[in-house]
Amino acid sequence: MTPVLELRNITKRFPGVLANDHINLTLEEGEIHALLGENGAGKTTLMNILYGLYKADEGEILVRGKPVEIRSPSDAIALGIGMVHQHFMLVPVMTVTENIMLGAEVTKFGPFLDRAAAAQRIRELSRTYGLEVDPEAYIKDLPVGVQQRVEILKLLYRKADILILDEPTAVLTPQEVEELFEVIRSLVAKGNSVIFITHKLKEVMAIADRVTVLRRGRVVGTTRPEETTEEELAAMMVGREVSLVVEKKPARPGDVVLSVRDLHVRDERGEPAVRGVDLDVRAGEIVGIAGVQGNGQTELVEAITGLREPEKGTIHIKGVDVTWASSRQFFEQGAAHVPEDRQRDGLVLSYPVRDNLILNMYYKPPFAIGFRIQEKPIEENARRLVQEFDIRTPDIYTPVANLSGGNQQKVIVAREFSRPIDLLVASQPTRGLDVGSIEYIHKRLVAKRDEGCAVLLVSSELDEIMALSDRIAVMYEGEIMAVIPAEEATREQLGLLMAGVRPEETSEKAQAPAA
Repeated sequence: MTPVLELRNITKRFPGVLANDHINLTLEEGEIHALLGENGAGKTTLMNILYGLYKADEGEILVRGKPVEIRSPSDAIALGIGMVHQHFMLVPVMTVTENIMLGAEVTKFGPFLDRAAAAQRIRELSRTYGLEVDPEAYIKDLPVGVQQRVEILKLLYRKADILILDEPTAVLTPQEVEELFEVIRSLVAKGNSVIFITHKLKEVMAIADRVTVLRRGRVVGTTRPEETTEEELAAMMVGREVSLVVEKKPARPGDVVLSVRDLHVRDERGEPAVRGVDLDVRAGEIVGIAGVQGNGQTELVEAITGLREPEKGTIHIKGVDVTWASSRQFFEQGAAHVPEDRQRDGLVLSYPVRDNLILNMYYKPPFAIGFRIQEKPIEENARRLVQEFDIRTPDIYTPVANLSGGNQQKVIVAREFSRPIDLLVASQPTRGLDVGSIEYIHKRLVAKRDEGCAVLLVSSELDEIMALSDRIAVMYEGEIMAVIPAEEATREQLGLLMAGVRPEETSEKAQAPAA
């Protein structure tokens, strides 16, 4: 049978980087083909070529056996190829219908938009594919998981039947991931074909029919989930054996470093997001905060790190009141922050790597003397950290926007971990990263703990919380439901707490005999 899509010897070069090196890939009709690889392996570049955002330097693309030239996304859509990008391409102030119509407008009576006809078609597509969305809802009011459904509906609305999903689970909760998988299975059951770009091994094993692994721009192998293991896939991705288990010794907690008392914080809409939180983090321990995204974790971290003013309550670092402190004052207390949104809060994308490595220290010796910037120490610092933290960049003058997500995260980790700190607040530190980068950052977090640093870890990945934490606090609707020693915590117990079941109810459910 002729593949619906075939890539032959696709090659793409950027200055100093061979992004794709003679890549061959096929997609069969009704297949979910996972494209697996580290950040920077060339996955997104390859798909951007297929979608017409880049032009290949060499190679050819065949759709249903016929060679084609794809010069733009409109060419791709005309061939039935659609792409959902990792960062959604939606207009927040417009409705679902308006976003889906954009560029494919339905008109009546001449130039007037026929929103009703478009909304009706969206409802029909929603029912057919199990994509429940209100056509009249505004994008800004929708959860991330529903926004992703809108992106998929945009493609179906344009009659795409080859769907490229680029890191589709990077911003989803575990529940939303399961819902997405049901949608994908529904899509292929109706004859669509899917390229699923990811770095998450468990997802590949759960959803893919075939898996192609890229490493440094080359295909290193194609296999099927039933013929391999997570460990083998990880080794293919990284080029070496990777430990999928976090190795750490028992914690030796010391004095309280971070103390939060009766903290109340409002979100951007002025609604209560954190409600009376009490929390201590001691030197030499990792306290993990578990919970479904959107239960106050973001606002709690922003209040602690000086990015958001609390409504009431107190925050102390080493006994110093920092409740109303700025971010600079937070850093001055020997604290560090790996932010949830690396591009918005952790980096200046247009700045080179060397400058991003000193963003919160640029005004201090040796990087500045008085008002004079010292170029040589800045460059020496950058070269040392690029080597020590394995930041893959053409040079230290490259804008950080040009780096892969994993290497952008390494820039932040290098900056925050390379100075003496007593407190580390790490929020979603491995979100969107590949297995090699995750292993690396996990080791660094444990090393900081073992040096005597107090670590507050916020993650929507329950596996990560359970693997790294010494104590686990569960947040639900802005409150701490319970704080549990990690060795006593079970997935079932944490799941109930994350769903809002109180500790006494949790123990009753755990002890209840099976029906």
